[in-house]
Amino acid sequence: MTKIGVVTVGRSDFGLYRPLLRALSQDRNVDVQLIVGGMHLSEAFGNTLREIEAEGFSPAALVDMEIGETDALRTALSMGLGTQRFAEAYASLEPDIVIVLGDRYEMHSAAVATVPFNLPLIHIAGGNVTEGAFDDAFRHSITKLAHVHFTDTEECARRVRQMGEPADRVFATGALGLDNLHHIDLPSKDDLFARYDLRTDRPTLLVTMHPTTRTPHKAEAHIATLLSALEKLKIQAMITAPNADPGGAVMLDAIKAFVSTHDRARYVDNLGTRNYFGFLKYASAMVGNSSSGLVEAASFCLPVVDIGIRQAGRLAPANVIHCDHDTDATIAAIERALSPDFAASLTDLVNPYGDGHAAEQMIEILSTLPPRDILIQKKFIDL
Repeated sequence: MTKIGVVTVGRSDFGLYRPLLRALSQDRNVDVQLIVGGMHLSEAFGNTLREIEAEGFSPAALVDMEIGETDALRTALSMGLGTQRFAEAYASLEPDIVIVLGDRYEMHSAAVATVPFNLPLIHIAGGNVTEGAFDDAFRHSITKLAHVHFTDTEECARRVRQMGEPADRVFATGALGLDNLHHIDLPSKDDLFARYDLRTDRPTLLVTMHPTTRTPHKAEAHIATLLSALEKLKIQAMITAPNADPGGAVMLDAIKAFVSTHDRARYVDNLGTRNYFGFLKYASAMVGNSSSGLVEAASFCLPVVDIGIRQAGRLAPANVIHCDHDTDATIAAIERALSPDFAASLTDLVNPYGDGHAAEQMIEILSTLPPRDILIQKKFIDL
């Protein structure tokens, strides 16, 4: 039996992992070791460990990175602590392979810790570009630490190969999160909106804004611009929490203050995948700078306003409208997103990130990987 360690560090990656975890759990030749850490263990970010357990998954190990304050020093210290504690988890669990997803600093700590153990590392969603976030550095670093790559698009696969990775280790499987479209029973609009005391007869925005981590000192100004636009539009909004990044605490305080004085706005730490996908289906538009606006939203033909440079460089489907951190520009972009003409233009939109069958491809590839001693050897391919 192959022991596969799967690392999850926050609500965003766990929602994407779900189809793969289900498939791996059904394989009698696989022992899934779910290693849970990062924001999952923080009350400030909804303590989403409860969501994992409610889904029927039992963590094999908990890795507390002591995430609290989100300034630069605390982030760096959490990274170091994470590397230490992920290493302790690997020493105890002795996995044969470790799977990581994405570009979070918490995930980077998990990837770094595999190296002294000579653990083969599988990386999901490498090769993307987000020029406004330091996630770019972590993502590309994980690529060089990894031995097998499952990318969202062929363009991403090309970038990974450009970094010297062997072509026979790079697979463009599509974005894993889209598999949820085939497996999640979404709530009705009436039930979903009633749960959060929202009116179904009003236009509704799904708002997710994270710090632009290359310029965390601008976080307060960035969230102020967005909230000013929402106030002037007087529009109903479902707002979710920013990530645990430098600048995140300032944003969160501003969001909570705004919601407390605006009866059309709601805030929740964590919607969970089912409800989040429900809002992708029923919202009038999405606003902010989350990667889900560029990846998952297209499958719902949902108009998206992407603000600032956090996602700069990532492939953007036709449903995405870019604008700067400026109140008037944000208002204009939202009004365009809500216009009937723009909605009509998205009728035949095809999501370039895949068709929702990534997990099937990943399982097939995992079943044909060479033995560990061969897998751990990786050549650098000069172009």
